[in-house]
Amino acid sequence: MTRYTHALRLIAAGALVTTLAACVVNQPAPRPAPPPPPGPNPHEVAVDRLHQVDSRIDNLGRRIDMRVSQGYYPPPQGGALHHRLDTIRGEAHDMAAQHGGGISPDEQRVLNQELDTAARAIGE
Repeated sequence: MTRYTHALRLIAAGALVTTLAACVVNQPAPRPAPPPPPGPNPHEVAVDRLHQVDSRIDNLGRRIDMRVSQGYYPPPQGGALHHRLDTIRGEAHDMAAQHGGGISPDEQRVLNQELDTAARAIGE
């Protein structure tokens, strides 16, 4: 092998190393993954739970009125059932007042159990 061939190989090897180094250095950095979307606001969820309980109480109240007007039971019995719903609504709002306007899942579960009992008394 001649000196000239050896020099050409060294130049070619140097050019190859320089090219590879440029490829590695110039690669863009990988983009970080976008942050996950924010979850629901816990306070809004707690307030929604209270609204669900209130809606259920409203529906049961309408059912009491309908059953009284249809003669299924007398007005005093309807009044007693309305009083029970008012008591449950008061409990719900007392709970909500302690938590900034909403209720926890456990509190909602307890209130729904009370409403289930009231619904059976109403005749659902």
